[in-house]
Amino acid sequence: MSEQKIELYDGPAGGWGALKSVARTLNEQGVPVKGAKTLLHANQTDGFDCPGCAWPDRDHRSTFEFCENGAKAVAAEATARRATPEVIGAKTLAEWAGASDYELEATGRLTEPLVYDPETDRYQRTTWDAAFALIGRALQALPDPNQAIFYTSGRTSNEAAFLYQLFVREYGTNNFPDCSNMCHEPSGSGLRPTIGVGKGTVTLADFEQADCILVFGQNPGTNHPRMLGELRAARKRGAKIISFNPLRERGLERFADPQNAMEMATLGDSPISSHYFQLKVGGDFALLMGMCKRVVERGLLDHDFIREHTHGVDAFLASVQAQPWAPLELASGLTRAQIEQAADLYASSERVIACWGMGITQHRHSVATIQMIVNLLLLRGNLGRPGAGACPVRGHSNVQGDRTMGIYEKPPAAFLDRLGQVFGFEPPRAHGVDTVGAIEAMLAGRGKVFIAMGGNFAAATPDTAATWRALRQCELTVHITTKFNRSHVVHGRQALVLPVLGRTEIDVQATGPQGVTVEDSMSMVHLSHGMNAPASPHLLSEPMVVARMATAALPQSRTPWLQLAGDYAAIRDKIEAVLPDFAGFNGKLKRPGGFRLRNTASERVWVTASGKAEFSAHALPTDLATERVAERHRDQRVFTLTTLRSHDQYNTTIYGHDDRYRGVYGHRRVVFINAQDLKDLGLAAGEWVDITSLYCAEGGADVQQRRAERFLLVAYDIPRGCLASYYPETNPLVPLESFSVTARTPTSKSIPVVLTPHAGSAAADAA
Repeated sequence: MSEQKIELYDGPAGGWGALKSVARTLNEQGVPVKGAKTLLHANQTDGFDCPGCAWPDRDHRSTFEFCENGAKAVAAEATARRATPEVIGAKTLAEWAGASDYELEATGRLTEPLVYDPETDRYQRTTWDAAFALIGRALQALPDPNQAIFYTSGRTSNEAAFLYQLFVREYGTNNFPDCSNMCHEPSGSGLRPTIGVGKGTVTLADFEQADCILVFGQNPGTNHPRMLGELRAARKRGAKIISFNPLRERGLERFADPQNAMEMATLGDSPISSHYFQLKVGGDFALLMGMCKRVVERGLLDHDFIREHTHGVDAFLASVQAQPWAPLELASGLTRAQIEQAADLYASSERVIACWGMGITQHRHSVATIQMIVNLLLLRGNLGRPGAGACPVRGHSNVQGDRTMGIYEKPPAAFLDRLGQVFGFEPPRAHGVDTVGAIEAMLAGRGKVFIAMGGNFAAATPDTAATWRALRQCELTVHITTKFNRSHVVHGRQALVLPVLGRTEIDVQATGPQGVTVEDSMSMVHLSHGMNAPASPHLLSEPMVVARMATAALPQSRTPWLQLAGDYAAIRDKIEAVLPDFAGFNGKLKRPGGFRLRNTASERVWVTASGKAEFSAHALPTDLATERVAERHRDQRVFTLTTLRSHDQYNTTIYGHDDRYRGVYGHRRVVFINAQDLKDLGLAAGEWVDITSLYCAEGGADVQQRRAERFLLVAYDIPRGCLASYYPETNPLVPLESFSVTARTPTSKSIPVVLTPHAGSAAADAA
């Protein structure tokens, strides 16, 4: 771990800092040569797809189309370290529980299947046959298939996801919690009823034509670094980049492209945002309503588009015209002049793209906020034409593809009809549980077997204490994974850890080497092949693990599971048979860069109840969590905390303890706070505090408290009344009962909290 310090970073995003960080990571993983060679083959037609984020690549043919965090993801997978049964079994799980998330994954790649031995409290080596027999017995013993829960990570390939959902539905349940439930579920929930698709409507080609790009609640410098290349190119040709974010993020300010020789040689960089608005945490809805109000007041509407393509405009116009300005200013944290400036910049542009990340989705009223983004775009016809549209920027590399493949607890009837016809069974029709519902079911004893296809459920989920109790109540937990993580330490009475091939590794099955497909954030589907030898001869592929689980649990199934797992092209033939948009699937994959799935909203074909794009009228939310708590705690200063990633992190995977762009080195338990708020509290930067979250349900009187201890105060450029800190360290503060309306995504970006000096600190002693 690097030296612990807080030090201002005044350089650009990217640049030499990114290259140095990648070099350090490659060396730490013990693969400086192999890792570099692996990166050279990333995103090529004959190489593998980056296992990082879902931002698209240009044609998937660029030798160097990878970013700092993508390089770290590749290095982590290609590591020379091996988490053998001897390494994992050297400690009890009680001992492993004391390790950090970084230390758990730093053990390296898992090499053989592991089973939990309750007598020794250790994982020990088992065989694949024994593991699948245990899974088969456990699933067959359940009196109700709905007592089994099947989680999915967004890094799962299309082929594995399709087989997985088929297996689970043949077994008899739609219990499919997945990582979408915790991130962009509100995007789909907000977009489907308004424009007819739950996905973004733009491609990279649209970024070349846009003259204005709005960026809401997103930090691409850390979460999607390759996006900075598109923003940089747009800014260089004169497009306006307007960013709305509570924190000043370096990636939205300046960027030095590590792949631009001139910029690197001259230590140059490029500005990104032309305008930057620091609104309050959770102030986006009020901002957007104000922008719509200003556009309407100025009469800058695309009347022809509205008349031909939309429905519900009169009710929407009435709602924004009736809304006074003062509450919008108070809720957004911006002045009326600032909101009007943002609206005027938007209205003066001909082709506008609106992008957003989890700073928008993880709030109580996130669905309404996304629909307000749609309203803003509809007012000026910025949907379904070149250079314009909606762009939810998703996280995991195939989180969008998993949903397309049927990983969804509320599957459409048409999908189930076709699945049943193709495979000759009657799929279950009752909706299953989402992520919050899965935790609730396990806590209540209704969920007895938990199987996770990738991910780190125990670290990614809200309300850590409740989630861990839930997992420990299970009769069996099964994790299909590449590396050891927190979820394997928080286990059921019986537990298995099953190691699989990574995206970078050569996958040879009965019919020869296999390739897998993913779908990126812009609906592009492409094929990739691994380049490295497997980390262990004992690894199975994810499709094969699914096939063998299905064979063990469904002995009467007519599906040729092992045959499908031996030939991924055969799986793709079945995908084509079930999903019309995949007609000619295998043939289309021969095109360099793959193919794009049809997006009806891009064509101005609106698959909605009215047959048109829908305006959505929403009132400004007034009963907010922080205000409710503040009314009951007038003796304490109540802040709104947002959780975020550090720069040495991808979701719950911790690559190191530095957050270079925010000037944090060697720390993770930090809390960013406005300097004036520090002064008002009588505290100082560098002191330690405890964070207590306070939750009060709407209309309720009781206040629940959750606590996370010992966080370092860091003065930062963030609006007053707002705090920021890293997850998963702050996940214990997120109430399980607090989630977005209709989408049920945990409200990890708007947590009411109070700060108190940590026991033993100078501030605590003074108090």
